[in-house]
Amino acid sequence: MSVRVAHTITEVRALVAEARSTGLSIGLVPTMGALHAGHGRLIERARAENAFVVVTIFVNPIQFNEASDYTAYPRALDDDVAFCEARGAHVVFAPSVQEMYPRPAGAFVQVEGVSEPMEGAFRPGHFRGVATVVAKLLNIVQADRAYFGEKDAQQLAVIRRMVDDLNFPVTIVEVETVREPDGLAMSSRNRRLSSAERRDALALHEALEHARSLVAAGELSPASIKARASAIFANYPAVRPEYLEIVDPAGMQPVEQITAPVRIAGAVRVGAVRLIDNVLARPPLQLDTVTSTGAFIEKPERMEEK
Repeated sequence: MSVRVAHTITEVRALVAEARSTGLSIGLVPTMGALHAGHGRLIERARAENAFVVVTIFVNPIQFNEASDYTAYPRALDDDVAFCEARGAHVVFAPSVQEMYPRPAGAFVQVEGVSEPMEGAFRPGHFRGVATVVAKLLNIVQADRAYFGEKDAQQLAVIRRMVDDLNFPVTIVEVETVREPDGLAMSSRNRRLSSAERRDALALHEALEHARSLVAAGELSPASIKARASAIFANYPAVRPEYLEIVDPAGMQPVEQITAPVRIAGAVRVGAVRLIDNVLARPPLQLDTVTSTGAFIEKPERMEEK
């Protein structure tokens, strides 16, 4: 069966209502297009867990704080539709800006606290735009589950808080980051890198992995870890780091001492391209599991063998 392409809210709601009327569960994968293997993982996970999958492709203007970034964001709808069809999606919802915002937006979703550090500090208004458009897509499609990538960990935390606080009837599913063979996190922005910039882009992954190894080795001072990991950027003169932070996974707030698993997140500029990435780091002999809400489950002590 060929994937159906809907360009209006009325169209996609009708297709979802038809599927729902036959008892099918609905999975939603919100994207901005320029799809790659990371998006493919989201679609495949949604397809495995739901009988009917909707992929949205919409470059959302209100989440860009730089007009040049919005203009340069890659767009390839025909390729994206073929990509979705190959992975078993049932509907691609690709609305125009006019369809999503028929008049200047007057109502926004603002998620406080979790949205303020890191990306929130460097991209004012970004998360208000993200939360607003995701709220609109959740209301339009009314899926049972919605799928988001771990690479955008702070975005994921913002969406979880919005869904929990505003009682959206949807389950948010986190899907692990998909990486290139050399470790670079897959991103639609990677295609804008020159070959030299592509090599330099590995600086962020290298710094994050170094920080993670320090935590695993027992270094529990965020200040020390950040200083030692950030020193890696000196080896890449073309890379301009914006931040490297160590935060709690649920609230995305910086920690003063590492006593449990932490999220290490960073952002850099390589030429005109801005890249973000993050890793989860666990200190030794500490709590073993992070739940979807960021709560920690303590690993039980083992009884000594006699």
